[in-house]
Amino acid sequence: MKTKVTLLLLALCASFTMSYGQEEEGGQNEDCANNLSIFDTNVKSKKLDDAYGPWMEVREKCPKFHEAIYSRSRGQAILKNKITKSNGTEKVTFIKDHLKLYEQYNQYYPSKESKGKMLVDKGLMTYKYKKDLGATNDDVYKLFDDAFQNDRKNFTDAQALYIYFSIEVDLFDAGKREAQQLFDKYDDVKEKIELEIENHTGKLNKYVAKEEAGTTLSKREASLKRFSEQNLVAYDKVSGSIDTKIGNRATCEVLIPLYQKDFDTNKNDAQWLQRAMNRMFNKGCKEDPLFVKLVEQKNTIEPTANTTFYLYTITGEQKYLDQTIALEKDPLKKAKLYKNLANEFKSKGSYGKARQYYREALKLNPSDGSPYLRIASMYANSAKNCGDSPFNQRAVFWLAASEARKAGRADTRLKKVAAQNAESYSAKAPSKSDIFSADMGGKTIKVGCWIGSSVTVPKS
Repeated sequence: MKTKVTLLLLALCASFTMSYGQEEEGGQNEDCANNLSIFDTNVKSKKLDDAYGPWMEVREKCPKFHEAIYSRSRGQAILKNKITKSNGTEKVTFIKDHLKLYEQYNQYYPSKESKGKMLVDKGLMTYKYKKDLGATNDDVYKLFDDAFQNDRKNFTDAQALYIYFSIEVDLFDAGKREAQQLFDKYDDVKEKIELEIENHTGKLNKYVAKEEAGTTLSKREASLKRFSEQNLVAYDKVSGSIDTKIGNRATCEVLIPLYQKDFDTNKNDAQWLQRAMNRMFNKGCKEDPLFVKLVEQKNTIEPTANTTFYLYTITGEQKYLDQTIALEKDPLKKAKLYKNLANEFKSKGSYGKARQYYREALKLNPSDGSPYLRIASMYANSAKNCGDSPFNQRAVFWLAASEARKAGRADTRLKKVAAQNAESYSAKAPSKSDIFSADMGGKTIKVGCWIGSSVTVPKS
């Protein structure tokens, strides 16, 4: 009998997507092995109600027996089913037990459910069932803040990051936070999001490079690529939502007097200076003398690519542009820097220079398709100036559409907007009847001015 149970357990372990280890002291418990097999079979058959009894038996008698007791696809799925199907006090009991399950997961399998992850999971569930639990935003905030302060590495859930900051804003609005505290939290959360974006972008670029080299990704690689793409979509969305949430609480009218008041106290604090000048730049306050003062002070005590970039935007001097490019060594940060430089040139109408730096950004970060969209918009804006006839002017829109499509191919986050832009540009290009009337089908048009490219006219 023991041999049969052992074989059954081994077969069960092989059926899971991950390899788990049995840790129960004194050897395998036969009853737990049988109940583990029963609840696993019921879960896979979607008989979650039937799985509850044997699952609880294993959980109570052999809490360290198998990770499946606590995993999302097994134990958590069983409890969530109970929560969904119950009401009133019974529902609250199951919710509280699920919160306890997170704690037990961290207790017995900390490598799978770290403290930070556990606290975030508890925070999300507490937020979801605030009304049932009689919980407050402060209760949720404390869980997230504990995770963020003590295990930030494992605080990676995009939704949780947004809720965490959103509650911080609500506390500020309620008069429980000072403006500087709100801005510090904004910077902390944004920096965490940027770190996660860099992490997933780096991984994604490896897979993109492999595909561009003609190598087919393995199933695991393709899955990991999709995972990074999905995370980037989530982080981009949350980053924008956080900016929207802080809204007019961080306008130039608010920032300038605050930083003027605190400048002397913080003038030797490199992080404070960096964050202050970043925020002023992003909020369009760079014309104010205080911005110049912040940048010059930061450059005095700790020159970086950021400070020299800001000095370049202030002075327009080539030496600062050269220093900016030389100082930044990290490929992804440099790609972002090139994109910022390109944006500056684009805003000034220097489209040729802007395209040069957008292309440099693409070389370093090929999974970010936004530079293609910017180039496409510059082509479209230049159509009237870069064609020597009405037909040739409208032909420029084919180039714009082509760049927009590249954005969608390079970056899944931009597929929808890229397709919309490409369609819009194509609609402005010569129609089939225009091509036929001009007898231009299949011919090549040389586009002049800063674009300096050619486009082949579709055959009508």
